[in-house]
Amino acid sequence: MAFTVKSMVGGQLKNLTGSLGGGEDKGDGDKSAAEAQGMSREECEEYQKQLVEEKMERDAQFTQRKAERATFRSHFRDKYRLPKNETDESQIQLAGGDVELPRELAKMIEEDTEEEEEKASVLGHLASLPGLDLSSLKDKAQTTLGNLKQSAEKCHIM
Repeated sequence: MAFTVKSMVGGQLKNLTGSLGGGEDKGDGDKSAAEAQGMSREECEEYQKQLVEEKMERDAQFTQRKAERATFRSHFRDKYRLPKNETDESQIQLAGGDVELPRELAKMIEEDTEEEEEKASVLGHLASLPGLDLSSLKDKAQTTLGNLKQSAEKCHIM
């Protein structure tokens, strides 16, 4: 029952809505799109130029960010001796070749490098051991070294 009602009324509703709107206004054929929006032709052209310039600026900023990220990735590839990626190199060249890392990223890399250097040292490994107090160990070593110097001064053979 619902199908028959829908098929009878539905087709007529489509015809009614199709004739009311949805098409272009054919009565004012000589009116341009700018005049329809309430702008003069010059204002519309200037607005279009402004849109194009803004798009170019956004694209340039996006390209710069992509190149910065590629530089960041290539830095870590060099650091860990991973194979180079051609897309990263092409993104860097698209941005003008010489791309510097943003300050925040450079700071992160510097901190990471300092941490790795600290962990690579003997003291870094000792500091990572649980239950070891480096300050007391350092004090004991200095005391022992001082005692050795005093005993060496007292020794007549040397």
